[in-house]
Amino acid sequence: MSKIYLIAGLGADCRIYNNIDLNDHDVICVDWIEPHKTDTLATYAQKLIHQYHISSNSIIIGNSLGGMIAIEIAKIIPVAKVIQISSIKTIDEAPWYFSLLRVVPFYKLIPGKIFTRLEFLIKPFFGHMNEADNWLFVDMLKKTSPVFLKWAMDAILKWDNKVVPENVIQITGNKDLVFQYKRIKDAIIIKGGTHIMIFERAKEVTEILKRILKK
Repeated sequence: MSKIYLIAGLGADCRIYNNIDLNDHDVICVDWIEPHKTDTLATYAQKLIHQYHISSNSIIIGNSLGGMIAIEIAKIIPVAKVIQISSIKTIDEAPWYFSLLRVVPFYKLIPGKIFTRLEFLIKPFFGHMNEADNWLFVDMLKKTSPVFLKWAMDAILKWDNKVVPENVIQITGNKDLVFQYKRIKDAIIIKGGTHIMIFERAKEVTEILKRILKK
């Protein structure tokens, strides 16, 4: 059986997958490691491959930023599958505001510790959460390394990938305000799914994942 590696999104950790039921599989949660300031998403992916001994028969599931890193892993080694949840494959699927933030990178002026306390600004773009999921979302953001957060924001905006490896499957929602589904090609669309559908539509996401993993 292939090992399944779970990679979280920006400002999150493996608890983002708490509502996803993959108990009948060999699942490994990938914890963030501190990046070097010169790391790109590609070099960071290489570090994760070495840290977690990711092999060519592995399955990588990545949420948001984690999906982008999963693409970079698959470009280095031919993994069995990459499954992206609320993520993008290439820069062509990136939203318009990526270009704006490259030209006007005001986020660089904001200390990393401040970003970990800006959940009230982020949540409206992510979607509705119940009380328990909202608490977890805030807790994950507060516990994210400020160094990692600042690096990741910059690395995401500098990502210019044009290559789609083999065996990539995308799951996205048509109400995602972070990565608009209309820019994403050949994805499995969850109607009403938001950027945080891994929480609020976990049952549907799990069912889709299990169908994909059976193939």
